[in-house]
Amino acid sequence: MNKHGSPIDRGSADRYYGRPYDPHWYPEGTGNGKRVELKDMTPDEIVAYTKGFKTEESRKDWGDENA
Repeated sequence: MNKHGSPIDRGSADRYYGRPYDPHWYPEGTGNGKRVELKDMTPDEIVAYTKGFKTEESRKDWGDENA
C-alpha cells in the first residue's frame, strides 16, 4: 500500500513539503479521482498516513528566502 496516492505516500509528501498533518489519500493515485478525507478513512489508513508523516526525514529545500 505504498503506491502513489496511498495514505503512507500522502503522509510522507505532506511532511516533505511542510504541509500540516491532514490525513487523506487518493485511491486512484494522487490528484486522480475522489480524495478520501479523514472522516472516511479506516483506522489502518489513518495509521499508514501517520507513519508516512512521522517517518519522512527529508524536507523540500525552498531556497534561501533572504536572498
